[in-house]
Amino acid sequence: MALLLRAVAVAAAAAVMGMLASPAAAQGAPSASPADPAYRNHTVGGADGWFFNATSNSTSGNYSSWAATETFYLGDYLIFQTNDNSSVVLTSNATTYTLCDPSEDDGLETYIYSGGGGGGGGTEETKAIAAPLLYEGTNYFFSEADGGSQCQQGMRFEIKVGYGRGLPPDLAHPPPPPNERVLAPPPAGSAFSQRSDGASAGVGADDDTDGKNTLAVERLVLVVVSWGLLLR
Repeated sequence: MALLLRAVAVAAAAAVMGMLASPAAAQGAPSASPADPAYRNHTVGGADGWFFNATSNSTSGNYSSWAATETFYLGDYLIFQTNDNSSVVLTSNATTYTLCDPSEDDGLETYIYSGGGGGGGGTEETKAIAAPLLYEGTNYFFSEADGGSQCQQGMRFEIKVGYGRGLPPDLAHPPPPPNERVLAPPPAGSAFSQRSDGASAGVGADDDTDGKNTLAVERLVLVVVSWGLLLR
């Protein structure tokens, strides 16, 4: 019995020493996790770019194969090296992706970039389109140019977007689009009302204000003098 009590005491002492040596463990702190991945830019298709050749009726790259080699997170950007012959459609709607047609999709998570005029041979001026990854989960990309035929010929791919660090502030709370507003005229006599000569009362009206103040003082002096004469 004494040996059993001694063993229990030794074990308890060892546990206490371990807690003192590792305060974080005693408080139940979570173990350290690997650093979250940094935000990245992904050039779609690599050196092949995002082009469609109407003569050969083919794309410049295999986009599904390219996407399979990449890892994507919120806040990353997809960079499309393309031209006006093709468009870039981003959506989370699987039906829109399957149909290669966003015309009936008015969802907030469907975006259309670029002109997508179609009909070219891929020799037009190249430009870059940057599409941010804003939604976690499955994201679909395709070109809807040439009535969707570019998409049907392989100009399409889907990716899985992980959370990573989450959206950076500039993407999590983007500024609202500018709206044209017609401002009502300010009330007459206010600090921002318009004078008859076209000058704002708050700008360039100091001379007029000074003149009115001087006139008021002169009238006050005349009143005081008049009362003084009456009281004699």
